[in-house]
Amino acid sequence: MKYLLLKSGLALLLCFLTTNSIAQKTDAFNESNIYEGIEFSMPKVKTTNFLDYEVSISDFGAVKGGVIKNTDAFTKAINFVASKGGGKVIVPRGIWLTGPITLKSNINLHLEEGSLIVFSKDFDDYKIIKTSYEGLNAYRCISPINANGVENVGITGNGIIDGGGDAWRPINRNQITSAHWEKLVSQGGVLSEDGKTWLPSEKAKKGFEKKINYTTTTTINDSELNSIKDFLRPVMVSIVNSKRVLLDGPTFQNSPAWNLHPLMCEDVIIRNCKIRNTYYSQNGDGLDLESCNNALVYNNTFDVGDDAICIKSGKDKDGRDRGIPTKNVIVKNNVVYRGHGGFVIGSEMSGGINNVHVSNCTFIGTDIGLRFKSTRGRGGIVENIYISNIDMIQIAADAISFNMYYFSKRPAFYDSGTYETNNQEEPLVAITEETPSFRNIFMKNIMVCESGIAAFFMGLPEMNLKNVSLENSVFQTKKGITTIDSEGLALSNVKIIASDDYALTLYNTKKVKTNDLMFNESKSAIRILGSKSVDIQFNKRDFPNANDILISKKVEKNSVKIK
Repeated sequence: MKYLLLKSGLALLLCFLTTNSIAQKTDAFNESNIYEGIEFSMPKVKTTNFLDYEVSISDFGAVKGGVIKNTDAFTKAINFVASKGGGKVIVPRGIWLTGPITLKSNINLHLEEGSLIVFSKDFDDYKIIKTSYEGLNAYRCISPINANGVENVGITGNGIIDGGGDAWRPINRNQITSAHWEKLVSQGGVLSEDGKTWLPSEKAKKGFEKKINYTTTTTINDSELNSIKDFLRPVMVSIVNSKRVLLDGPTFQNSPAWNLHPLMCEDVIIRNCKIRNTYYSQNGDGLDLESCNNALVYNNTFDVGDDAICIKSGKDKDGRDRGIPTKNVIVKNNVVYRGHGGFVIGSEMSGGINNVHVSNCTFIGTDIGLRFKSTRGRGGIVENIYISNIDMIQIAADAISFNMYYFSKRPAFYDSGTYETNNQEEPLVAITEETPSFRNIFMKNIMVCESGIAAFFMGLPEMNLKNVSLENSVFQTKKGITTIDSEGLALSNVKIIASDDYALTLYNTKKVKTNDLMFNESKSAIRILGSKSVDIQFNKRDFPNANDILISKKVEKNSVKIK
């Protein structure tokens, strides 16, 4: 018999005690133990190795103070050290204003304690290039820090890098307070035609109102591109097609779009960094690891305006044509505060994602904790994802979310919660190369307190979410677990303390097995809905009272077994 008759205070105590039972994760990881407990075989990530040679940007005419641009000094220092075979380019204490910085092979851009690199807010400093933006081949302004085709490159030290993103980003009126909005408008910029969005300039507004992505297939000449240049905001740190990349120590903040974006890179290490953006920063992701192979992400802190730690591999046809999955990734001992998602896969995953280990992370006040998202049109396969020892508190929405209708219309009854009572049939869609697939995802030791929804698993009717397991976990939330269009769900030793809803709702879900499932005795337990719900097995010890399980008339009686 597995009941939890818990009042809120006792529920919180249980959550706290269970969380602390795995709290060894407070110890920082390092190169000697980062590979412990990994469920798949992968080569050790190759590390950077820089020559014992260094110069200061001051030696090349850099002037601190934040008034004089030091673009030439950075360029000269990097070129000089590169000509000597590599080494450190030192950024001393002080405020250093600059335009874009292009890194070269064997360069370690090292920020000393108290140093602050501030990127220019003069858009003329940033030329338009062909690059990748949000998974598509696109025109964008060059990134403040950029590198392409380099090897053995690093950004290290305890300084701060500010991307000047507040000069680039649009701001929606509903994202900030009335007082903030009035101050923003009074300081300049322009408003969109509907008056709901602030933009930095008329050029930015022109690009915004066209509502297109400005991909490289867009028919547009140089003059037209320049007329909307201010709209083409870049990611802050763009490292493309490179090997042995190290980001270790700095604070990265105030990015025009995404903050850190390694793209098509091998052997990437991101550790001991602080990644920050304002809570209202449009597309203000923390880290977007895209089409990368062999990566370590550990001992970092994120507080951002969009998703925090993101794994991606390109979008739609561009991503499928690129055909480079992200694989062999270890994510350990990171803390996420604000963010749309703590750890995220998608939605740009068209090249595939596999062999990802995530453990010993803490999410505090994040909108969604573990977030998986895609939509029809993406294609790609996400598989072999292993997640463990995750603590979450005050998650606004879903602690765990699988959404295969991201930014697309999903059946109305999914949103209303009425499910089958609307008598609507799910659309039948053919499976093609554009159909995304998520499968073989394993989660354990997930501890959630004071949060909104325990979990929401939603696949597609034509491509169910497959083989997801959840074990040894506690959810102290307002609502329980819902699964839709899923197959092969396994729940073992899962405690669902849902104050306002069913502990578990299954809709058109197949091949479900539970063992040691615990829930509030005073609340409704389980409901099974949808004519496609079949092969569902519960442990008899968990349900001595048959009334704990509500089975819809649309579900065949022999589809649910208690034994």
